[in-house]
Amino acid sequence: MNRNIKKTALILGIAGQDGSFLARFLLSKNYSVFGTTRKKISLDQPNLRSLNIQKKVNLLSVELINYESVLELILKTSPDEIYCLAAQSSVSHSFQKPRATLESIIISTINVLEAVKKSNKEIKVYFAGSSECFGDTGIEPATENTPLNPCSPYGIAKSSAHLLTKNYKENYNIFACTGFLFNHESSLRPENFVTQKIIRSCVRISKGSQEKLELGNLSIIRDWGWAPEYVEAMWLMLQRPYPEDFIIATGQSNSLQSFVETSFNYFGLHWRDHILINKEFFRETDILVSRANPEKARKVLDWQPKKKIEDVIRGMIEHRMD
Repeated sequence: MNRNIKKTALILGIAGQDGSFLARFLLSKNYSVFGTTRKKISLDQPNLRSLNIQKKVNLLSVELINYESVLELILKTSPDEIYCLAAQSSVSHSFQKPRATLESIIISTINVLEAVKKSNKEIKVYFAGSSECFGDTGIEPATENTPLNPCSPYGIAKSSAHLLTKNYKENYNIFACTGFLFNHESSLRPENFVTQKIIRSCVRISKGSQEKLELGNLSIIRDWGWAPEYVEAMWLMLQRPYPEDFIIATGQSNSLQSFVETSFNYFGLHWRDHILINKEFFRETDILVSRANPEKARKVLDWQPKKKIEDVIRGMIEHRMD
């Protein structure tokens, strides 16, 4: 495509953390950006507003589990690229509402793929996979060739949708790929995520709050990165001449205790003075160790993150302080 021709992107789930940062990134690349949200269209979308882009994107209402609505959306917007980010995103919530989780991820994905096939348009599709697809990795970091081993309804749904994406790529010659994004945080992370819970509590305690932060298993290990950097990797995946799947991560994993300790250290506080371990927060289904090898992304996409866990925590705290 001629560089002077303005591209159009459709972001399914534009109001979430990744969708908002991706919209800002694509706008900086001179894209025309359309986006959908799970909720009824509102004049005020907090994440888009916080990035000062709410008036620069085109918001649309669509029911993603309704195929006809999805097909109509694609024909109406005629996008060059579609980013499938809309879904129930909480692992713990997926145990409470497994059916809704599977519907929001699997049905919406196959509707998009089928609509792209039906439209006969050359559209590139990105599907947001997850580290949860690999389950507990143990000592050996996951690569793109690691067998899928999901341990939650959320992970099962993401794995199924990935396999659907792979199937449509191979059977119908659709440009469709999966990005297996490991944990990535930012100031836009919802409050129900443990990282945001930690940061907000730290800030309140630093200002004099006498509260105790209740947490579960501090020994779980995750690879935490910075969300604004990860959306660039999504875009890079769709700029290639043919679709490939990639693991997107820092390659460095740390315990939740380390995340907590680093957060309290920012304020010169000792974390043990402010933490209570609540056995009710322990879940047998929790993945204990999640490690990633993002070497393929470094070599093929020329992408590697600049921010590590300390930078991520600092960025979240400073935004919260502001």
